[in-house]
Amino acid sequence: MLSNKSDRPRGPGRPQIRGDRETLGLIVLAARQEFLTHGYANTGMVAVAQKAGISTKTLYRLIPNKAELFKTVVAERISRFMLEIDDRVAGPLDLPAALERILVAYGRLTLDEEVIAINRLVLGEGERFPEIAQSFYAGAIRRTGEGIAHWLARQAKRGLMEIDDPLAAAGMLRGMMIMEPLRAAMLRQREAPSVEEIAARARSCARLFLKGCLSDAARRRAS
Repeated sequence: MLSNKSDRPRGPGRPQIRGDRETLGLIVLAARQEFLTHGYANTGMVAVAQKAGISTKTLYRLIPNKAELFKTVVAERISRFMLEIDDRVAGPLDLPAALERILVAYGRLTLDEEVIAINRLVLGEGERFPEIAQSFYAGAIRRTGEGIAHWLARQAKRGLMEIDDPLAAAGMLRGMMIMEPLRAAMLRQREAPSVEEIAARARSCARLFLKGCLSDAARRRAS
């Protein structure tokens, strides 16, 4: 369990004691910057601790090794995406608006310049360090796909969509949304898409996808 020492009363003149949750946030920020600047092989735990302003002892207490550090960096970013597509956020919206919101969130995640740089890092160093390829695939690619698939399955259960395999459908939907712009950005043939471009692409993809899988009952309701 994360400690909550920063919430405890402090005596006069005593420096604030930072809790583990806040410290982890500093570690993730520092590690992300180090990985993006120096790559995985050339990033050291000592350098991350120094950049985060903590001792190496504290770093190793919270995160035992560099592989786990990379996994934590990936997990932190994906967790923010999962919150954006949570049913409490997308649930109150009608079907087209909810799908569009999910696609915008996915586009802003995947087509972010830092995430593109992490993709390049994994492709460049994943063969030498298979642990980062595994972490990225399980913690980012598979987790986001499962999150979208769960949403699609819920819509099918409500009778709004006709989908036999939600996970496969989620993969097709994700590819339609980000494949071409991501490939161009990865190859440095264009800059990462703007927020406006992502929103426009999400609208088009949502309309196209729904034309193919909207249930008859949902079509009648929409007409």
